[in-house]
Amino acid sequence: MSFSSEVKDELAKQMSKSRHCRIAELAAIVSFDGRLEQKNGKKILEITTENATLARKCFTLIKKTFNIGTDIEVRNGNGVSHNHIYVISTDREDEIEKILAALKMTDGIGKNGELVNRLLIQNVCCKRAFIRGAFLSAGSMSDPEKSYHFEIVCPSEEKATQLRDVINDFDFDAKIVARKKNYVVYIKEGAQIVDILNVMEAHVALMNLENVRIIKEMRNSVNRQVNCETANINKTVNAAVRQIEDIQYIEERVGLDSLPENLREIAEIRLKYPDAALKELGAYLQPPVGKSGVNHRLRKIADIAGKLRGEI
Repeated sequence: MSFSSEVKDELAKQMSKSRHCRIAELAAIVSFDGRLEQKNGKKILEITTENATLARKCFTLIKKTFNIGTDIEVRNGNGVSHNHIYVISTDREDEIEKILAALKMTDGIGKNGELVNRLLIQNVCCKRAFIRGAFLSAGSMSDPEKSYHFEIVCPSEEKATQLRDVINDFDFDAKIVARKKNYVVYIKEGAQIVDILNVMEAHVALMNLENVRIIKEMRNSVNRQVNCETANINKTVNAAVRQIEDIQYIEERVGLDSLPENLREIAEIRLKYPDAALKELGAYLQPPVGKSGVNHRLRKIADIAGKLRGEI
C-alpha cells in the first residue's frame, strides 16, 4: 500500500463527533465527487469514488449526520488505474433535499457546481474537516522516502482558490498550478506536509512521516560530514604533494642548506613525514610551532621554489 493510501485509510476512519464538522467534510466530498441526476423521472444524488474506504466513510457520514441509509453500488472500472468504482446514492427526494439543505448546495453540486458555502467552514474544526474531505476525494501524497509532495486536484480555479485559502488559514504556503484541465493545490516543503497531516488529524501517518524525515536528515548529515572530511583530506594531501615537490626542487637546484635554518628545519620535517598535517609538523619542531607558523614557513618555501622555476 502506498503512503498516500495509508493516509487516506487513516482519515477515512476519522469521524468527527460534531455534526457541523461532519457536514463540512461531506460538503467537500460532494463538491468534488457528487452529482445530481434525473433518471427515469426521478432525482438521484450520487457520490462516485474509486476509493473503497472513502465510499464507506460517505455512507457512515450520511447515516450518522442525517440518519439516512444510502445505497452502495460497485461498478467495473476501466481496469487501468482502478478496478472498481463505488457509487453511494439515494433517490428519495425528501432525503436529497435534507442533505442539500444542510450542505447549503441548492444551486448545483459536484465538479461543475458551486463552491462550499463559507458558513460551513467558519470554525477551525470545520476547516480541518473540509480539508480532510477534499484530500480524501482528490488528494495524493508522494512517498516521503523519495520526495515531499502533497496535492489536491480541483476541477476549477475557483474551487482551487477556496481550498488554498482555507489551507493557508493555518499558516501554510499552499500554491496553485494549472495541470491540463484541472487546478492543483500543492505543498512541497517537508515540515509543512507534516503540519497538514496534523491539521487533517492523520496522527499515525504524521509519526511515520516524521520518522522518515529524521532518518533522511541523519543520513544527509552523515553524508555532508563524510563529503566535508573527504574534501579536507584531498586538500591536505594535494597541499602536501605540492610542498614536497617544492622542497625536492630546491634540494636539486641549490640544496636545502641554502635555506634559512627555520625553513630548512620544516623542509626536512616535511620530507620525513609526508602524510602529516600542519599541526603535527609543528609538533616535531624544537621548539614546537603552531599550525599558522608552519603554514607561513611552507609558503616561503613555495615562494623560493617559484623564483627558482622563474614563476615569480
